[in-house]
Amino acid sequence: MKLGAFSNSLAVKDIHKSKAFYEKLGFSVFAGEIEKNYLIMKNGNALIGLFQGMFENNIMTFNPGWDESANKLEEFDDVRTIQKHLKKEGETLVSEADETTSGPASFVVLDPDGNTILIDQHV
Repeated sequence: MKLGAFSNSLAVKDIHKSKAFYEKLGFSVFAGEIEKNYLIMKNGNALIGLFQGMFENNIMTFNPGWDESANKLEEFDDVRTIQKHLKKEGETLVSEADETTSGPASFVVLDPDGNTILIDQHV
């Protein structure tokens, strides 16, 4: 399974304090808008998203079709293919991508411990 770029999406209480903290760890703003309460920060191949007031818990995020610099990959497994595989394996999804479409789509699944995994395709 080719899941694409990996990042942790963090539910933060104060995006300004979180931004300052992660900058001390060597991260810099890669994308997002602090005025809209979200930033994507990068340190080498490591990506974290800071999201204030958008969701309750931290989320593991995979972006099929993208590398760590948001460049489109030549080859990748489409989000709908990944979704079909998990459903065939008996996993229950929290939300699903419309399998009759193509292009950008996403779905959410929980791991056995209740951790949220977002498969979010932008291409």
